[in-house]
Amino acid sequence: MSEDITFARVIDAPPEAVFAAFTGQGGQEAFYSEPGWSVESECDLRVGGVWAVTFGRSRDEVFRHEHVFRVIDPPHRLLLDTTESRPDGGVLRYETELTFQARDGRTLMTMIHRGLPTAELREEHQAGVPGAFTRLERVIERPPVDPS
Repeated sequence: MSEDITFARVIDAPPEAVFAAFTGQGGQEAFYSEPGWSVESECDLRVGGVWAVTFGRSRDEVFRHEHVFRVIDPPHRLLLDTTESRPDGGVLRYETELTFQARDGRTLMTMIHRGLPTAELREEHQAGVPGAFTRLERVIERPPVDPS
């Protein structure tokens, strides 16, 4: 059985800034970094392009995500086919969709994973993504506030 997992957060920046951060090198690395982890990210941001991220506690225990872009609609939506290679040799394939919706000068960023086959894998992803959103927020460049 497979169920969708949805993560959402309102980020205090407009969609253009959130989308730019998420698709930029710094945001992509921040999204996957945990304290003490190494992260390597390379991105070919075009339909059919690959965003490859290798990350983990050590070089001996790494995950690798290869995301193939199916839809790129700046600053509103990304749709990716994800292949996740795990340290135990397992491989998962699922769909990742991200949307960036304007909300009064802020952005409702939503990430949906479709196709995770077990409750254990869904719980693992649910545990990790909130921290990823927090790390992304830290690298977003916010436009200056108009003092008038």
